[in-house]
Amino acid sequence: MRSVLAYSSARILIFAATCGVLWVTTPMKESPVLLLAVSILISGIVSYVLLSRQRDVMSSAIISGLQGRRRKFDVARTKEDAPE
Repeated sequence: MRSVLAYSSARILIFAATCGVLWVTTPMKESPVLLLAVSILISGIVSYVLLSRQRDVMSSAIISGLQGRRRKFDVARTKEDAPE
């Protein structure tokens, strides 16, 4: 869960920084929809490059969590199906 939170926070920070830089340096103040669209595009590309290691850590944490839940489910199902 911590890795998911760290990755999501980093993505939000990169988006906010991109949006702020574009707000200050370009004439997109008149078109906020265009500003947000360009910010999403640029921050997505930057995040893809800069956060690849964090994305791998997050994905492995999610997979191991799902595998743990699957094991618990299988154990519970086996107990339930066992004759008494």
